[in-house]
Amino acid sequence: MPPCPCGLTESYAACCGRFHGGGLTAPTAELLMRSRFSAFAVGDTDYLLRTWHPDTRPRQLELDPRQEWTRLEVLGRSGGGLLHQEGTVEFRAHYRHRGRDGFLEENSRFRRDDGHWVYLDDRA
Repeated sequence: MPPCPCGLTESYAACCGRFHGGGLTAPTAELLMRSRFSAFAVGDTDYLLRTWHPDTRPRQLELDPRQEWTRLEVLGRSGGGLLHQEGTVEFRAHYRHRGRDGFLEENSRFRRDDGHWVYLDDRA
C-alpha cells in the first residue's frame, strides 16, 4: 500500500484515514495538521470543516478538483502536545495545479475545543 498523503510511512487507512472516519481524533496538533493535509489530498471537506474552530470556520468549503496536494513538509512546531491546550505547526504543503507545481507555507494555530484539537487560523 502507498504511504499516507501526510508523509508518514503508514498507509492512509492506518494513518490519517482513521481520523477521517470520525472514530478517532488526532491526539496532537501536528497529527491534526497532517490529517487535514490528507483531507485536502483526498477531498474530504466534511473532515476539514469538522476540525475547524467554530469561530473561524467557513460555512462551506469547495475544493478545486484540479489541485493535487502532493507532499507535506513539517518545518517546526510549538506546544500542541498531549498536555497542551494550544499549539502551532509550521509547514510547507506542495501541490500541482493546472500542470504547475507550487507550495503553500503556513504557521497554523491549533486549539483544543471541547477536548479535541481543531484548526484555528494561520498565524501570519
